[in-house]
Amino acid sequence: MFFELREYRTLPGQRENWVRFMEEEIIPFQVSKGMTILGSFVGEEEDDLYIWVRRFDSEEQREKLYEAVYESEYWANEVAPRIPDMMDRSKIVVRRIEATPRSVIQ
Repeated sequence: MFFELREYRTLPGQRENWVRFMEEEIIPFQVSKGMTILGSFVGEEEDDLYIWVRRFDSEEQREKLYEAVYESEYWANEVAPRIPDMMDRSKIVVRRIEATPRSVIQ
């Protein structure tokens, strides 16, 4: 099992729109495809910071879920075209992390 910690930077004035888009459209869509989303966060002192965490059981599962989400017509036609208006894709940081033995997140 591993996690993806995904860090995004929103464009000026777009964080509220981005959070609404994530929570009302992107996260529910990804969950409907089988993704496990553990949390969604904004920076307390950085007004452009958005972070979310996903969990995967294996690399094979991650690959299948990526295909189900990112190669879908819904993603290509409804989601992807709206992202550049709210997020700076050049600043995306994705970290693959594993929980330590005593972590409460497993």
